[in-house]
Amino acid sequence: MTDDQYPPKSGRRRFVKGVVGGSALAGAGTGGAAVIDAATADRGEGGGATRYRGARNVAGPAPRAMPQIPLTIDDEGYLRGIWPETKEIERDNETVTVAREELGGVTYSRKWFQYCGVQNYPGLRLEDRDNYLRYVEVPPANYRWQSAAEPGSKLHVDDFADYEEWGNGIGDAGVGKPARARWRSEELPEGAGDLVLPVVVIRSPRVEELAADSEWLSASTEEGFLAILNKCTHFCCNPGYKESSVSAKFEAENAIYCGCHQSVYDPFDVVERVFTALPRREGL
Repeated sequence: MTDDQYPPKSGRRRFVKGVVGGSALAGAGTGGAAVIDAATADRGEGGGATRYRGARNVAGPAPRAMPQIPLTIDDEGYLRGIWPETKEIERDNETVTVAREELGGVTYSRKWFQYCGVQNYPGLRLEDRDNYLRYVEVPPANYRWQSAAEPGSKLHVDDFADYEEWGNGIGDAGVGKPARARWRSEELPEGAGDLVLPVVVIRSPRVEELAADSEWLSASTEEGFLAILNKCTHFCCNPGYKESSVSAKFEAENAIYCGCHQSVYDPFDVVERVFTALPRREGL
C-alpha cells in the first residue's frame, strides 16, 4: 500500500477513501479489523480499523469525531500530552515497534491521529519528543489573552485561572477557556513548519464534571483540561473553539466550529468511534 498514500502536500483522494472505509467499519467485528490491518500495515503500526475517542461531530459534513489527545499536568503545573507507550511486539513472525497502551480502560494508540496526512508528520515518529503543549506563534484574534503568551512556551495551569468566568463575547461565558497549541512539534526539520500537530485546549467546569463519572476522561483529562487534535475530519481544515462570531449562525458558539464547511464538534461529548487509520510511509 506504499503507493496509495498521501503525497507530501495533498492527499484528499486517499483521505476520502479512509473516511468511507471508517463509516463502513463502524459495526465491524474483530475479524474484519484484522483483515484491514494486515492489508494496510507498514513496518511500524501501519493503518487499519481503529477504535478511538474524540469530540463528537454534531452538525455539518464531518464524518466522524475529532480525536482527543490525553494530557496530564506535571509537578510545576505545565500541560503535557500523553504519548502512548512505545514497545516491540511480535506480529506475523516479525518484531515490529508500536506506540499504544491501555489508558482508562481504552487502548490508546498513535493510530488515533493517522489521517489527513498527519500520519506522516514528524510528531508521530516513534522516537522521544517534547510532549509539552506549547503556544502557537499566531493565536486567534479572539483569544486576546493568548497574545501575551510567549510563542513556543509551555501552557501552564495558571494561564487558565479564570476559566470559570472567562468569555470573549462568543457564546456563553464560563463554558470553557481555550488556547491554540502545538504538540510534539519542536525542532522540526527545515521547511517543515507547516507540519506541526495542531491542538485546541479547553479548560472547563464541564470537563471536570464529566471526568467524575468517566473512567476514560478521568485518565485522559486533568483539572478540567481537555485537548483535541485540531484537524477537521471532513477536509482537514483547522477548526476553532469560540474563535468566530459566525459560529452562532450554526448554533456552534459553544462548540468547536469549522468555518470552511460548517462542521461542528461538541468537545463536551467525547465518544468512541471507529475509522480506517492511514498507514505511515515506510521509514517514518
